[in-house]
Amino acid sequence: MGDGGRSGTPVRDLCGRRFAYELPCEAGTALAYTPRLLRDRGPSRSRTCRVGAGRRAMSRRPRAPRSSGGPSLKLPSTLVLVLALAAVPPAIAQAPAPTAKPAAPPPAPSQRLDGIAAVVNNEAVLQSDVEEQLYLFLMRSQTQVDSATVDTLRTQILNQLIDEKLILAEAQRLGITVSDAEVNRQAQEALADTKSRFDTPAAYQDQLRKENMNEEQLLEKLRGEARRQALVSRLMNKQVPHRTLGQLEAETYFKIHKDKFPHAPAELRLSVIQIPAQPESLADAKAKARAVAIRARIVSGEKFAKVAAEASDDETSARSGGDLGYLVRGSMDPAFEKAVFTRKLNTVDAPVRTIYGWHVIEVLDRDTLKTKAGRDTLGQDKQPLLEAHVRHVLVRVPLTDADVERTRKLAESVRAQAVAGKPFAELAKQYNRYAGPHSDDGDIGFLPLTSLQANIRSGLDTVQVGGVSQVLVNQAGFNIFRVTERKADREYALDEIKGELPQVVSEMIFREKLDEWVKGLRAKAHIQINKS
Repeated sequence: MGDGGRSGTPVRDLCGRRFAYELPCEAGTALAYTPRLLRDRGPSRSRTCRVGAGRRAMSRRPRAPRSSGGPSLKLPSTLVLVLALAAVPPAIAQAPAPTAKPAAPPPAPSQRLDGIAAVVNNEAVLQSDVEEQLYLFLMRSQTQVDSATVDTLRTQILNQLIDEKLILAEAQRLGITVSDAEVNRQAQEALADTKSRFDTPAAYQDQLRKENMNEEQLLEKLRGEARRQALVSRLMNKQVPHRTLGQLEAETYFKIHKDKFPHAPAELRLSVIQIPAQPESLADAKAKARAVAIRARIVSGEKFAKVAAEASDDETSARSGGDLGYLVRGSMDPAFEKAVFTRKLNTVDAPVRTIYGWHVIEVLDRDTLKTKAGRDTLGQDKQPLLEAHVRHVLVRVPLTDADVERTRKLAESVRAQAVAGKPFAELAKQYNRYAGPHSDDGDIGFLPLTSLQANIRSGLDTVQVGGVSQVLVNQAGFNIFRVTERKADREYALDEIKGELPQVVSEMIFREKLDEWVKGLRAKAHIQINKS
């Protein structure tokens, strides 16, 4: 099994928080689609979100995740961005996640066969366009989904592309135009941003060659997308103007239309014993020595980016000189996060050990996450969200089949003791290595079912209150749960979502009006969808 399925990708912990790297997992349990290093690389300082009317704009937003071959030059569709960047806050937009086996992502664009997915009046929507947008959407969202959800997304994206053609045709019919100067300005900004995603000009040129284009061809594609975005935005603003509701109006809407709002998800109160697979001490010592040597190279004057590219076991960030972008506090492994938010800027101190390996870390900047208006973004505790620009070199500690099998047997033994009646709290104090917030007896409090990974949720479905689960394997290791309480899903109380209502209700009303307008465009058009 080699490294035990370990990779440099992020996972959520059991509470739904994002940790920066994937933990060891059992052979055969790795997901068919493994996301890149960071689900959300953190808001980028270099871009402003310029999506259509009514969508949230932040002064910094995540960069699109890099594919295995480095940053792609391919462009997401204007309306697919609507789907990807919907502004309904997560607190009241928690649709249950699928429990089926995760599906492999659609093949990369270069691997796809073409065909006609739909005809809109006299224009074709190519199957390759649908698959490319699906691919980009999954890479942007870094979401693990099952095959049924992939099919649903594919249908939604096809409909988005059909709608885009209808809106562009309507803009042309109404004589809406955008100046070449504006298009060129936006295209040049997009080109500069695209180049900034690459470590070096040579890497950018290499990607151009891989995608069989030169810079002028890329710029022409960017001009086309900029023109489409501007036309769609102008027409949408004209036909479906967006208005932000006041607090009283939003609350009134909520009281009248509660059926339009999702329920608060069902919750479980859980205790956990998490036992990650651990390598032998000799392997750990060798990895630490390698990390110390890597730090010595950097401290002695070698460029961090060069060393990361040559030495890091995190292949994804290695391509960007170890750069992880801006990471928000609460999204990292605790040991890694402590170093990120306590060390001096632009220094490379001693390597940090996490469950994922040894890290040589440099913090380049720290700040509070800002809104477009320049105000601090607040977390659930109403305190400003902190973020840090980080780069690292990862030295993994190899796991063997024997390491994993030894841990499995230990987990099964611990579960057997719990089932036989030994107090779960005692076992947790002895064996639990869960890195997230928890009490000494393993209690991690109430968790929404929707925040749990699919296989964990499925494994807990039939566990009665007071019962102990089977050993459930995820990227963090081997987990034994005790269910102490269950709460059914319910309607949200006004006080729970009061602060979010103006934004959410404004978005809901905007989308209802947009859907109705687009439905009218569809009614006047000839649309033929080819079923594959």
